[in-house]
Amino acid sequence: QVQVVESGGGSVQSGGSLRLSCAASVSEYTYSEYSMAWFRQAPGKEREGVAAMSVDFTDFTPTYADSVKGRFTISRDNAKNTLYLQMNSLKPEDTAKYFCAATYGVCTGPWCFPLFQKSPYWGQGTQVTVSS
Repeated sequence: QVQVVESGGGSVQSGGSLRLSCAASVSEYTYSEYSMAWFRQAPGKEREGVAAMSVDFTDFTPTYADSVKGRFTISRDNAKNTLYLQMNSLKPEDTAKYFCAATYGVCTGPWCFPLFQKSPYWGQGTQVTVSS
């Protein structure tokens, strides 16, 4: 019911910035009713949650991994069915493949990332490489 396609990855030097985009096609419900998130997976490591944003009509603040707080910002444009991840002050340890995911309904707090892990709505990912 939801297809997502990521874009915007690339190679940057440490301290640089990138903005990732995730375009969604929704066939059931509306985009604003889906919580959205960014995950990443580095070679040899497990996939981890980076940032998540609940459905649009809530006041819940976004959820961020501790490692990206203050550097990354998640946002969504419901008119364009698009999710963004602004990544500033990038570090070599941010190097990974970044994935967009969707899950229907509210998702907030420490239970949010595990909820997305159970969702079938994932993109193919976009590679981010940060060199020192």
